[in-house]
Amino acid sequence: CRQALRSAAGPEVDFARAEREYQLYVGVLRGKLGLQVVELPADESLPDCVFVEDVAVVCEETALLTRPGAPSRRKEVEAMKRVLGSLNLNIVEMVDENATLDGGDVLFTGREFFVGLSRRTNQRGAEILADTFKDYAVSTVPVHDSLHLKSFCSMAGPNLIAIGSSEAAQKALKTMQQMSDHRYDKLTVPDDAAANCIYLNIPNKGHVLLHRAPEEYPESAKVFEKLKDHMLIPIANTELEKVDGSLTCCSVLINKTSEL
Repeated sequence: CRQALRSAAGPEVDFARAEREYQLYVGVLRGKLGLQVVELPADESLPDCVFVEDVAVVCEETALLTRPGAPSRRKEVEAMKRVLGSLNLNIVEMVDENATLDGGDVLFTGREFFVGLSRRTNQRGAEILADTFKDYAVSTVPVHDSLHLKSFCSMAGPNLIAIGSSEAAQKALKTMQQMSDHRYDKLTVPDDAAANCIYLNIPNKGHVLLHRAPEEYPESAKVFEKLKDHMLIPIANTELEKVDGSLTCCSVLINKTSEL
């Protein structure tokens, strides 16, 4: 974990605790929610490979393999390609060397895509995503003070955007609202990092939301607790956050009903 990329110097990652938090995350998805979970093997030569979200964008039956903005992460795509190919998805590869795209910059609302233009994602990457998912509108959003668009926002429900309170987050939300023909509800939380949560609509369980634990972000947790129609599951992410990791970073959600 010393070799993992990080936007700012900070405390050292407690590897044992990081493993425990990760196993809890996987356990919730597999055990509590009954999802089928495919774990990619760890690759010690790729210290950021736990953040699988960045190397693929999956929508319906199509998977776009990205070209991560950090050159040290580009080999991560190979393992993802093997796994997604085995799931019989339609694979599209981003081969244009002028394009960069991190999945952490891609917010799919169920109606359209918003793509953050950040240090890791450029206009050409957004254009290839638009070419790949032609059935959906794609709008770009400038991201200045964060690593990714989803560093301060995510979907918290079918029509609900969770958004941080910082000036940069609110400015990005305003841009998204201006770009879209649709009116989304918003859930504003005090902490930008806590706005990254995982929403799932699971048969027999309904609306499920994995959000940051109260011991990490107590004020933001109180906001999530007002969502009475959701099954709320707090998840700690203290260690991966030290290397810019969020809850959505560690999984790629695929809506397939067939046995894997």
